Amino acid sequence: LKLQFLYLIEFCYTAHTLHTPAPHARMQLFYVAIVPCLLAASPWLFELCGWAGVAAVAVITLLALSRCVWFLAEGDQLVVHYFTFPHVEVVNGPAMKVVPFWIRKAVMRRAQLLGQLEYCVVQNDVNGESRVAEGPQLLFLGAYETAQPNKAVVSLKATEYVRFLDKATGCVRVERGEQGRVVPQAHEILLDGGKRQALHLKVYEYVRIEDRKTGMTRVVRGEQLVFLTGHEEVMGGVQQAVEVDDKRAVLIRNKRHGQMELVAKKQLFFPTEDEEVVEVRERIKLADYEACIVRDKDGKDTFYFGRNEAQRSFFLPPHSELVTLLWSRGRRRECRDLEIKMLDLRPMYMSFEFNCRTADNVELVLEGSFFWEIVNLEAMVKFTCDTTGDICNHARSKFIERVSKTKLQQFMSDFNTIAEDVYKKDDKFYAQRGVLIHSLEVTGYKCAENSTAKVLEQIIQETTNRMNRLQQQESENEVQLHQIRGDIEEEGARKELLAIQTENSNARAMMEGLAEAERVKSFIQGLREDVPDLASRMALWNTLRKGEVLGALSQGTAKLYFTPQDANISIENHEHDHAASSDADYQKC
Repeated sequence: LKLQFLYLIEFCYTAHTLHTPAPHARMQLFYVAIVPCLLAASPWLFELCGWAGVAAVAVITLLALSRCVWFLAEGDQLVVHYFTFPHVEVVNGPAMKVVPFWIRKAVMRRAQLLGQLEYCVVQNDVNGESRVAEGPQLLFLGAYETAQPNKAVVSLKATEYVRFLDKATGCVRVERGEQGRVVPQAHEILLDGGKRQALHLKVYEYVRIEDRKTGMTRVVRGEQLVFLTGHEEVMGGVQQAVEVDDKRAVLIRNKRHGQMELVAKKQLFFPTEDEEVVEVRERIKLADYEACIVRDKDGKDTFYFGRNEAQRSFFLPPHSELVTLLWSRGRRRECRDLEIKMLDLRPMYMSFEFNCRTADNVELVLEGSFFWEIVNLEAMVKFTCDTTGDICNHARSKFIERVSKTKLQQFMSDFNTIAEDVYKKDDKFYAQRGVLIHSLEVTGYKCAENSTAKVLEQIIQETTNRMNRLQQQESENEVQLHQIRGDIEEEGARKELLAIQTENSNARAMMEGLAEAERVKSFIQGLREDVPDLASRMALWNTLRKGEVLGALSQGTAKLYFTPQDANISIENHEHDHAASSDADYQKC
């Protein structure tokens, strides 16, 4: 027994030195140490208690040794609960622990492994204090400590930040990037749901930030990276500065004293902490034919006209607004929802339609148009709030009054005259409202009842046919008249041609006569010395003239027959060898 007990002690020391796991060490202890001891003592136990006693002693001995001897490996922790002080004791492995038999319990647990980017919160169950354990480590808890599950640390980029709220003190801690391991304290929690991005402001951007702790507001302009402090919040998000130039201005209100100001100086406008951008106002530009009405804070109206150089381009002043006129629209002017801010002063057309009844009780639907313009804007605003509605309603009442005194047949022939009387004889109404009516035309009319409309259609068709026939007859008469005028002009031209031909013929004959007389005179006078006898000279001239006539005839295709008396031809017979040929020549001649 002594040898077996020494071997047991040696085995326990070896197990502690070699860090043998506790369950394996206990089994080895049972087979190597306890069994030989029981076998050595078995003869005595058998003699005293028999086999049952031997088994009972073996079981009791095994239970006692398994409860009292603990072998702890790396990462193991033994928690021993005593009945007396100290109440709880912890033993961290690797180690061997022999505990008394009279303990409440002994619990084996593993240490908590924390990685490089992990942490956990450890709480003391006795005094309620908490601490943060950061990795990397193998966390062994204290006697009265419990650990929460592992959590990942916060890793921040250069443009990120995180805010922690300490629930014990109420303080807010801000950690900015760039950091790889940000660990909250024991009583701190993450605000904003986790990491937040810093505000990246461009050169034309700004942000309004309010400190909820002090109530102060600050405006941060770009270009920069903005990190919020513990109690700051962004109001309205990132906003763009207002580009104030020739076309735009900005209306601002100072929240400290409540006054409004229009900033029109060219710049990139950033409001201050006390300023608020009310609106961005575009420059109002008026054409030469346009006008508008501006009402100031006192209710006074100022009229701006595009034809005035000083008023054609301007910004709307603070506390002022453009007056919007509500005019009626539609052919019957039943809807008054046409908003007019810029008034067109050019003459324009406006159509209308309404019903009226003639003296013979025929209901007509008249269609027409006004050609009108605004000539006095101040008077129009003073006397009417619905210019188009007043014009059409007044014209309708006058039409109804005049058409009610006229029968249908007369109306069909004189409706243009009636329309002219409507606006010319009541021009004071339109002039009082600053309106000039250039013309009022009835472009169409029809009967409101179908039966009357069919009769009217027949009348109009017959009138149209008659007008077509008249037009056709006028066209034929015009063609005939044009033909007669053409014949007259042709005969007159012929008369002028004959007169000119006669005059030319006389002039030509006179010239030829004078030329012939001059030739005769020159011939007669030239032979005066050689042929003194005038009759002989005349006979010679006649002979020459006959020769010219014969020469002229010989050049053409004409044939001329002469009698012997006219030609004065004599036949002579000559006796020679060529008599036959001569006779033939004479006969040919």
